[in-house]
Amino acid sequence: MSASLYKLGDSKRFLPEDSNAEPWRDEARRDYARVIHCPAFRRLQGKTQIFPGYESDFFRNRLTHSLEVAQIAESIAIKLNATTRFFKRQPINPRICFTAALLHDIGHPPFGHNGEEALDECMRPYGGFEGNAQTLRIVTQLEKKRYRSDTSCPLERRAGLNLTYRTLGAILKYDTEIEADRTNDVKVRKGYYSEDKVVVDDIKKNVSPGNVFTKAKKFKTIECQIMDIADDIAYSTYDIEDTFKAGFLKPSDMLLYDETILKNVARKVREETGIASFDATSIISIFLELFEPYISPIQDLSPGQEDSKVEKILSSLTLRQDLDNIANDGNMRTNFTSYLIGEFIKGVGVSVNSRHPELSKIKIDKTTLSKIETLKNFTYEATIRSHKVAVSEFRGKDIVSQIFSALDSGKGYLLLPDDFRILFDATMPETPQRKRVICDFIAGMTDRYAIEFWGRLYSDRGTTMFKPL
Repeated sequence: MSASLYKLGDSKRFLPEDSNAEPWRDEARRDYARVIHCPAFRRLQGKTQIFPGYESDFFRNRLTHSLEVAQIAESIAIKLNATTRFFKRQPINPRICFTAALLHDIGHPPFGHNGEEALDECMRPYGGFEGNAQTLRIVTQLEKKRYRSDTSCPLERRAGLNLTYRTLGAILKYDTEIEADRTNDVKVRKGYYSEDKVVVDDIKKNVSPGNVFTKAKKFKTIECQIMDIADDIAYSTYDIEDTFKAGFLKPSDMLLYDETILKNVARKVREETGIASFDATSIISIFLELFEPYISPIQDLSPGQEDSKVEKILSSLTLRQDLDNIANDGNMRTNFTSYLIGEFIKGVGVSVNSRHPELSKIKIDKTTLSKIETLKNFTYEATIRSHKVAVSEFRGKDIVSQIFSALDSGKGYLLLPDDFRILFDATMPETPQRKRVICDFIAGMTDRYAIEFWGRLYSDRGTTMFKPL
């Protein structure tokens, strides 16, 4: 491996370990192995990305999504190392980016954002719930890899995966403390739990010593930024592929989509890109540019004649079939998303901070960013917020809320499995710690397990009592 400046926090962990135990691999690879083998990572296969797993084996789940984000993140790191003079000499570690991407959704509860909202509503007086904050909690406490030997308290013994500070820094997306009591909030707050502030401060001190971070100067490492943009690229491409496969949309539908939705997407793109002139027509221009390599030539229409281009495509049976084959033909559909990812990665650059390279800033040219944000937000508005998907997610929110209420009732703790009972018994009644134990148990459920657990409580066809919780 090439020499690198990335020594700060690379090998140091919260609990000391023998770094020479396996000299044939570096600390980043040890972290990667711990993530791959941990139960919370495996459970991602049972958590929905867009479409529930029982609908088809084709659709992505949180696990396959995370693997794809990891590959994109690693590719971005390799690209920056190859094209940036500073990083040619002192490269980014692609394995840290890969591992951070594997972890980025590990804190997601069952039923996606609706499950997140349900748990946050239950936990608002006790520190709230948020997927990224839960990710940090899982890897620093909940996973059963390392324990502290200097205490007998079950709550204090947990040390999670005991990852390096550098990897922990790469998953800290939001440098904002979530207040302990958010009773009056109406939506999920991004950040980290107030009870984990000591952990976050420790990460900052070890990854970027000497720096003071404020509301105006947030902590976010270059590896975290790479993971973040890789996630956006994956959302913007693979979610549209799943939408095509599901038959929710065809490219020709996108060119004639409801203008109210397009205006809403355009507003979000303006907010993310700062392009003041971006409007519904800009969205159609992007669609045409992305689709054009896959349909018969229409170069006879000059730029700025989007309405004429759309009319020509949709009035020609051949052109319309060419266009919709992007969705209908498996080879073209896969080739299309592969093409998009390659193009989007090309638009990623970096502004080097030579004094603090760990805080170098990832940049994306505005043309590329507008395409990523258009596809990401369009898919969200057209698919994720559609009534077909919303029905399934709405049911999930109720399931999570009802499970929490049952476990939080008088003798609800008796429903907890043994390992969570031990933690529950170590807390004091009516304290945030007690509520957090219940929340941690539910957040770790897969969609299927949550439905099954709910069925045991409320259905007249519950699973046999001899099946373990």
